[in-house]
Amino acid sequence: MNAANPIGVFDSGVGGLSVLHEIRRSLPNENLLYVADSAHAPYGDKSRQFIEDRSIAISEFLINRQAKAIVVACNTATGAAVTALRSRFSMPIIAMEPAVKPAVANTRSGIIGVLATRRTLAGDNFVRLFARYSAEVEILGQACPGLVEQVEAGDLSGEKTRLLLEHYVLPLVEQGADTIVLGCTHYPFLAPLIQDIAGPAVAVIDSAAAVARQLYRRLEVGNLLAVKEVAGAQTEARIGTECFWTSNGLDSAQPIISQLWKRDVEVCLLPILHADEISTID
Repeated sequence: MNAANPIGVFDSGVGGLSVLHEIRRSLPNENLLYVADSAHAPYGDKSRQFIEDRSIAISEFLINRQAKAIVVACNTATGAAVTALRSRFSMPIIAMEPAVKPAVANTRSGIIGVLATRRTLAGDNFVRLFARYSAEVEILGQACPGLVEQVEAGDLSGEKTRLLLEHYVLPLVEQGADTIVLGCTHYPFLAPLIQDIAGPAVAVIDSAAAVARQLYRRLEVGNLLAVKEVAGAQTEARIGTECFWTSNGLDSAQPIISQLWKRDVEVCLLPILHADEISTID
């Protein structure tokens, strides 16, 4: 590994682009690789072994492309696979954690809601967070089936999306929650609609910025931050690049990733099926 190498980021689908946006803001000089495993989204209804196998396979793919760090931009994959990834790879592995700690600091009512997938809410990470903070505040977990699929389809404000969100958000507000945690990286793309439904008195927070800060710290400690300038005929500021892959059809992935990244991008097909096929990939 060296400082010029890219950072690898992956998610069950396009939701991790919300994290990638924060990484780009915090680390403008870095080259970024992003994998959306949209053919298998959502991970929330998959087995733990399946998620672990996919996470290893995608990480191997990114490492073969010289990634100096891996960001698991998926709460479900963090819960199911981050221990296996850290035991297998020596590079920095940055994982997600629902923003319960800042929510506890923010709440005035003493009640916070957490929107997440069923697997995230049942996972060890969330169970530990609940045990750590449940004596201080009341934590209301709300599973949100269907929301990932709406974001994957690029429907961020349609009638079906609003109805789903009203079904999930309004009961939390009615129970007194004044802070709502977005416990899935897909959900920040729905934040404006969530805020509209919850009302201005409710804070809506996620952990993407904290992940970007942690990534910066880990790279800084390892002397792996990309240089800000490149030498040439005239010294120029280094501008980071992004490369995107999807396991889904390009016809659907290209416009949705461009929509969420807020500019037209080229998306390539992910050439991975199983972890044991990695060695055959160029």
